[in-house]
Amino acid sequence: MSKNILVTGGAGFIGSNFVNYWTENHPQDKVIVFDALTYAGNLQNLANLQTNPHFLFIQGDICDRVLVDKILEREKITTITHFAAESHVDRSILAPSAFIQTNVMGTFTLLESFRNHWEKQNQSPDYRFLHVSTDEVYGSLNIDDPPFTEKNAYAPNSPYSASKAGSDHLVRAYYHTYNIPTIITNCSNNYGAYHFPEKLIPLMAINILLGKSLPVYGDGQNIRDWLYVKDHCRALDTVLHQGKQGETYNIGGNNEVKNIDLVKLICQIMDEIAPNLPVKPSHQLITFVKDRPGHDRRYAIDSSKLQKELNWKPFATLETGLKETLQWYVNNSQWWQPLLSEDYQKYYQKNYTVE
Repeated sequence: MSKNILVTGGAGFIGSNFVNYWTENHPQDKVIVFDALTYAGNLQNLANLQTNPHFLFIQGDICDRVLVDKILEREKITTITHFAAESHVDRSILAPSAFIQTNVMGTFTLLESFRNHWEKQNQSPDYRFLHVSTDEVYGSLNIDDPPFTEKNAYAPNSPYSASKAGSDHLVRAYYHTYNIPTIITNCSNNYGAYHFPEKLIPLMAINILLGKSLPVYGDGQNIRDWLYVKDHCRALDTVLHQGKQGETYNIGGNNEVKNIDLVKLICQIMDEIAPNLPVKPSHQLITFVKDRPGHDRRYAIDSSKLQKELNWKPFATLETGLKETLQWYVNNSQWWQPLLSEDYQKYYQKNYTVE
């Protein structure tokens, strides 16, 4: 049975990777991308789909209830995959209000609209609301703590993670209160193509190509579990087709690494694959900078529930996924260079930072 899928935030990093994955693997489905095209939304991420008759892009705000209602009805949406979110921890520290508005109120608006739409369709069992969230809702781990499971209590430590925790709670409450068919996923740090340059891996790759310093927070000993975005997309496909309503599934890459070791690995790979680097070996560019407030020491995801119940596992190792990702940044300077331009930076400073 074909689906009409609404992908919120589908022009962003994970969302666009998901859209490209879905249109390739489920060509019979219609995919409607709904994105406000704020700083991290980029239609170039979806350029190859512009002539696809099963693809539609709509620009808009997930807090706009009238527009959301109209889209769900007009496009006969059967599935929402909800990626749209303000997602950068540093910016949430500087300007938290946008995170509450988009991540909490936006999710609430989508849930209310979907509930109304689903009830009009006689509560069809084929409908789904997939809420894509983060491991940061669980807080921070000590070095010897076991990885986060779905049973861990929430303990967010930044405005960003608190806003995502709030949206998770709303989705869970709507399942238990109204019985709408929701599923929540909490993933570890993603990496891959189309990642906005402010994030760690693309920032390091681009700075190496430009011969600029590689800033590492604090002592560089913070640990993250890295998930290749293509593995994440496969996991979401699995959850949509096989996951149980009302359940939460953790998605991790089984790739825990210290930030400083990750940066050194990036330097090593870039030295191998990138021609004519301004500074080589590139590890000479590493610079330690003041740690950010509330910087969680370690994240690690236990995805054994997803692996055991739904038979999913990540394919990429950190080395194979990272090499493919870094090669993409080397080959696609036409994608990231405009995001570094003076005009873009003026736009970014005006619209997305605190005056």
